[in-house]
This record gives sequence, C-alpha cells and structure tokens, in this order.
Amino acid sequence: MNNTIPKYDVLIVGGGVVGTALLYTLSKYTDIKNIGLIEKYSDFGLVNSASYNNSQTLHFGDIETNYSFEKAKCVKQMADMVMKYLESEKHSDIEQKIFSKYSKMVLAVGKKQVEDLGNRFTIFSSLFPNLRLIKRDEIGKIEPRVVEGRDPDQEIIALVTEDGYTVDFKRLCHSFVDNAIKANLDVDIHLDTKLLRIDKNTDHYSVITNKGEFHTNVVVVAAGGHSLMIAKSLGYGKNLSILSMAGSFYTAPKVLNGKVYTIQVAKLPFAAVHGDPEVHNENVTRFGPTAKPIFQLERHNRSTFREYWKTFGIGMKPIISLLNIILDKVLFNYIILNVLYDLPVIGKRLFIKQIRMIVPSLKLKELKFAKGIGGTRPQIVNNTTRKLEMGEAKLSGDKIIFNITPSPGASTCLGNAYSDTQQLIGFLDNRYMFYKEEFEKDLM
Repeated sequence: MNNTIPKYDVLIVGGGVVGTALLYTLSKYTDIKNIGLIEKYSDFGLVNSASYNNSQTLHFGDIETNYSFEKAKCVKQMADMVMKYLESEKHSDIEQKIFSKYSKMVLAVGKKQVEDLGNRFTIFSSLFPNLRLIKRDEIGKIEPRVVEGRDPDQEIIALVTEDGYTVDFKRLCHSFVDNAIKANLDVDIHLDTKLLRIDKNTDHYSVITNKGEFHTNVVVVAAGGHSLMIAKSLGYGKNLSILSMAGSFYTAPKVLNGKVYTIQVAKLPFAAVHGDPEVHNENVTRFGPTAKPIFQLERHNRSTFREYWKTFGIGMKPIISLLNIILDKVLFNYIILNVLYDLPVIGKRLFIKQIRMIVPSLKLKELKFAKGIGGTRPQIVNNTTRKLEMGEAKLSGDKIIFNITPSPGASTCLGNAYSDTQQLIGFLDNRYMFYKEEFEKDLM
C-alpha cells in the first residue's frame, strides 16, 4: 500500500469559475507542472457558478450604472478576456454550448433617469464604442414589449449594445478544466474532496481533507464566502465579516429578445432588477434578482448555517457593523421589501411592479416564482469602517491567497487568474516562468 502524501507546487481549493480559471492559466501559460485542485462536490461549478444560482451575465460595465468610469474600465479589461476565451471555444463543443449572445440595454424611465443616463453616455461612450443611445422608436423595434402598454408621455431612453453575453459559467468551468488537462497532463483533480483544515508548516502547507492529506508549497483558496472562513482559521481577515445576500428570480414566457437592465438605485449595493433570456432557452425570460440577507454561505445548503457564523465572527464589532449597514433607512426598506418578494401569493404581486418598469404590459398570470433558482453573494463587511466593501475581495499571506468573489467575480475570473499567477510565481521564488506575452496575445 502506497501511503505517500501527494505534494504540489500549487494547490487550488475550489472548483468554481475562479478556481478553474486559475487552473487553466497556470496549466497553459506557466511551466509549473505540479498543480492540484480540490473540490468538495462531485462536479465543478455547482455553487455560485451554476446557471441557476446567478444572472448568467458577462458584466463589462457598459450597462451596469452603479459602476464608476474607472471600475468599468477595469471590469471591461477583464471581461474582455472571458469574451475572447468564449469566442475561441464556441466551435469546440456544440453539444455543450457555453454561451448565447443577445442585445442588451439599460433603460431609463422618467425625466431624471433620462437626463442621468444621457450624461453617463457622454462619459462612457469613449470606453464602449459599440454602445448607442436610442429613443422610444428604436427601443420598440428592438424590444417591443418594453414600449407596449407604456404611457406615451413617459420619457424613456436606453443605452444598447449587441455584446450581450449570457453565459453558463458551470460549463465554462468544465471548459477551463478540459483545456488545463490538455495543456498539462500532470494536473491532479480531486472531486468529492472536502477541506477540513489547512496547517502552516515551516516549508509547506498541509491541507487536510476527508480524502486524506496533501502537501503544497502554495495555496490559493477560491471558495466564495468559505474563503474568508478559511482565512480566519489561519489568522487573516479578522476585521472582516460576511453579509450573505440571497437572490431569487421570477420567470415569464419570452417577453424580451435580449437583456434589459434598469437604472441602479443610489445607495443600494445590490444589482438592479433586469430581464434576461435563459442561457439555454430563449423562450423563457428570467427577471430579478431580489436580494435578502440569509445566515448561510450557500443558498440551498443548510449545513452552511454554522459555517456562516464562524465566518461572521464572534463579538460586538461585527454585530454593530451589520446593524449600522442594514438600519440605513434606504437599505432597510429595500431589504424588507425584498423579503416580501419571496413570499407565496403576495410576492409576485409586489415584484411585478418592479418588472413592469421594464415590461409595462406583463400580466400577473405570465409570471411565476422560479423555485430553486438563485444563489448567494458574499458581501464583505469591514468591521473597522463598519461599511460594505464592494466588488471582489482578496487576502494574501505567506504563500497563500484567498479569493472572496461576489459579482462580478465570474466576469473577471481570467483577470483575477492573471494577477494571481504573477503573485504565485513570486511565491515560488521565480523558479518558474509565466508566459505573459502569450496570455496577453490570446486574451488581452
């Protein structure tokens, strides 16, 4: 019997889109051969990367009106990498189609929104040359039901582009893994392998799992909200907590031809309501997300209740921070209303008011709650500032990286892998090469 403990240069914890993007990047664009990945479930991308747990959208920052110019510029650069990867793979496996492409627009309703969106277009058009400002007549040609039944005196405009990518991020995970293995036959994949703990030793990490022990020089944890729990167990991120926000969706028969977003409400850090075609069924339109706090790290996994509180932290600081955030008048009213949206009977009667901002003529009987659809996003709470920290969060330590990636984490997965790879090469004392020029030529 061989009791040799597997030893890696890099071990990735987590088989979602962030972890598998890194696996692909290390395998194809470095000369590191000794790479492992562990995933607690039986397949890749079963949590936040699953199509039923997210908005299926590749975010560029063009129609996301909560993005500043600088953030949109950064997100676009990284989302472009994913777009180029998707386009390069679209003919590789027709039976497992990774994405669909539609038009997408952000809709302004009412005088103030129209004025604000017009001003935004003036600023952002240089960054997004394919973005166009259109008025009612053209909106109606592209999306008839956005105009149908709307008050003719109501002012509307939209920003529209044809670059609307609807992505099955779970299938993208599989594509990354398949191409990683093609590039590096020595890659080790361990599914059904649950992390129990990580121990820091003098010259390596011991990664203890239900399937045994692994040794590695470098660890990258890409496990969503669990990344912070693991970080805290090693002494990192003690001043941070997680606010888990669960998103739900409603569906209707096809009432939109593409993606239609609404204007982000000021002060709200969560996604504005939008309508999207389902990634593998254009005859279904999905509306959402709602957003409500839950005390779990995974939406449909009650066993993560205990893990949530381990991540949240014990003491008054995280409680005071959370109260400071959710008792803000705007946010508190928003959360209460979103809790109601998930209730039977009254939920869709309330939520249809939001949807009718997009499709005024939508009938109540056309709408149904999408049971089992919707995941969680781990919003980072800084207990020092007592505020939410928007966007992706990353912690780095002694030859270890923790990626805690709320939206748009999937859209920036290759950009994240690019920066992580540069850091990992340094962790490994520059003994290996990162073929940056080749990566940039292919994906940037």
